[in-house]
Amino acid sequence: MASESHSVEVAGIKRDLPLMEIKPGVKIAILNILGDYEFVNAASAKLAQKLRDRSIEVLVTAEAKSIPLAHAISSEMRLPYVVLRKTHKPYMGDALQSETLSITTGQPQTLFLDEKDRRLVAGKRIAIIDDVISTGSTLQGIRLIMDKAGADVVAEAAIFTEGDRAQWYDIVALGHLPVWVEDQS
Repeated sequence: MASESHSVEVAGIKRDLPLMEIKPGVKIAILNILGDYEFVNAASAKLAQKLRDRSIEVLVTAEAKSIPLAHAISSEMRLPYVVLRKTHKPYMGDALQSETLSITTGQPQTLFLDEKDRRLVAGKRIAIIDDVISTGSTLQGIRLIMDKAGADVVAEAAIFTEGDRAQWYDIVALGHLPVWVEDQS
């Protein structure tokens, strides 16, 4: 039996994304860019092109699936990047934190900004980078930490937005993913 999927294309690179039920009657397309250098390189080149006029000084992303994207955009734009961790490590020093809710797990997650990276973003123009922006919870958590760190968020970018498109008018994105909701009537 073939599993359901949704086809996408970014910069001529096509992928079939598997559909996953995240709660009864609701499915989303799962984008997993880990290890997919061809797709990551194509997406990062396009996103870097769209972000060039924003005078960005540092890129910020959350652990884990969007790390290769942030790294590739960093290379394209020759900018440093910071990864907010999901667990606190002793070496992180006086870390800032905020809580988010993951759409894929349905569980709360805490994001941590390392003390070293806190100094890197303070007073800088920041672009938040993610693979898919769906509920906005991760964005909100990152924005909160950046505000606490004294950074100025000037752009939010993702390969895809997902869900209610009206909520994402200000996101720099390469495409939009629908959410599949079964008719419960």
